[in-house]
Amino acid sequence: MKYPRIVIVICLTLLSGSAHTAQLVPSKPATTETQTEAPKDTLGRTTPRGTVLGFLNASKKGNDEIAALYLNTPLRGAEAEELARQLALVLDRRLPARLNLLSDKPEGSIPDPLRPDEDLVGTIVTSKGNLDILVERVDRGKVGKVWLFSRQTLSVIPDVYRELRTSSIEQFLPEFLATTRIANVPLYEYLAVFLGLPFLYLLTGLLSRLIGLAVWAFRRRFLRSLEPRNPRGLLPPVRLLLVAFAIRWLLSVIELPLLARQFWSTTALMIAVLGSMWLLMILNSWGEHHLVWRRHNISGSASVLRLVRRLIDGVILFAGLLYCLYHFGVNPTAAFAGIGVGGIAIALAAQKTLENVIAGVSLIADQAVRVGDTLRVGDMLGTVEAVGLRSTRIRTLDRTLVSVPNGQVANMSLETLSVRDKYWFHPVVGLRYETNSVQLRSVVTNMHRLLAEHSSIDPTSVRVRFLRMGAFSLDIDVFAYVYAPDWNDFLAIQEQLLFAIIDIVQQAGAEIAFPSQTMYLAADSSDQEKGAVPHFSVKRGA
Repeated sequence: MKYPRIVIVICLTLLSGSAHTAQLVPSKPATTETQTEAPKDTLGRTTPRGTVLGFLNASKKGNDEIAALYLNTPLRGAEAEELARQLALVLDRRLPARLNLLSDKPEGSIPDPLRPDEDLVGTIVTSKGNLDILVERVDRGKVGKVWLFSRQTLSVIPDVYRELRTSSIEQFLPEFLATTRIANVPLYEYLAVFLGLPFLYLLTGLLSRLIGLAVWAFRRRFLRSLEPRNPRGLLPPVRLLLVAFAIRWLLSVIELPLLARQFWSTTALMIAVLGSMWLLMILNSWGEHHLVWRRHNISGSASVLRLVRRLIDGVILFAGLLYCLYHFGVNPTAAFAGIGVGGIAIALAAQKTLENVIAGVSLIADQAVRVGDTLRVGDMLGTVEAVGLRSTRIRTLDRTLVSVPNGQVANMSLETLSVRDKYWFHPVVGLRYETNSVQLRSVVTNMHRLLAEHSSIDPTSVRVRFLRMGAFSLDIDVFAYVYAPDWNDFLAIQEQLLFAIIDIVQQAGAEIAFPSQTMYLAADSSDQEKGAVPHFSVKRGA
């Protein structure tokens, strides 16, 4: 937003060059097929647009003899030239500035199927009502069919000409500004483009500062706001829209020639399109920041919103480009076909990247992975540090950072350890085989009481059972779910419970078993007398 003047100067420079060129040069036949089927007209009269622009171009150069060739009239010589001058002046003063809407096809726009060889240039207002300016397609023999101003229109032009006022803006300007021409364009029009437009934009800047000061004073006086003074009240795109509206208003007040009105109306439209696109992208950016601020706790939302914002910005730019092409009568069908083929090629080349991006959007939308989650992905265990559009970064227990493509994450089984609502406490306590049944029952009963009365344990999940007679111990199965906010708290509670279980075993007079072997030595009396080696037997147990 800090470079509006550069954007405006570049945009208007391009517009000024292209608009005058498009208005003053007659259009050529539309397609190659038409050129081969019909003889080529050197005056560009094969389309309605070519006829109108060619006539205006000849009249502007003062070549009335050539201008008369665009009229379908029986008059010849000076009378035809005079009629051409009158028509040029009527069009210059009254015709709406919509030359870009004229058909550039040899068959015309064909608005009325009953009159296919007739096309409407525009409608002007006269004292007797509205008058349609028509061109009609006439067969000129060897030249072929060409478009000429219709006899119906030319029959009333002298009457309309007599209604015209002689006042013009050029009469109020210094003579050298009106008579000096560069590329057949008066000097005052160049001054209006390169001095008038920046001046209008500077005026909107002054208005912006005044509005900013007024808003600041109102908030300071009535809302008791302590914010510093910020004289900036209008966004740059809003200022561009104001410039466009100002140009349209000046066109309705000041009487300008047709080509000048066409140029300035096109300039105002392009400025309005540019300002609208810029404003929509700013609003899109504000929407992104607002959603990110409201949903900052959702993992990866910023990445998805940034992608959506850029897609919307692309749609805005594309829509603006389409509108400009349509306004200037350019058919973008061929360009779209090429873009489609290129898009398929790019999609095939970036298949894996697109797969990861789509998988990333899916993971973020489903909230399957969040920043801070402890995950087990395959054989890897770690904490999620970032969820991007292409990959997910996981900090392992070895403190290494692993980036896993989202396409792989979406196709793997994820075990999220950090979202557990309860933790499983499940030790198996083994007592020595010397433990009697009274001691065993006492240990089981006291363990059950310990767990059932503990405040951090779900009482409905407590289960303590004498499980089996193992190879080395009498095994007691302890089962319970522990409420804990995180893993560290669970480890602290588990430590307390294990200490309490050891105390219960010791109070019952029992002992914790460990894997052991008992060796028995036995020998026969005869073997002892003979000094034979005794036999050994081993009994496994606690």
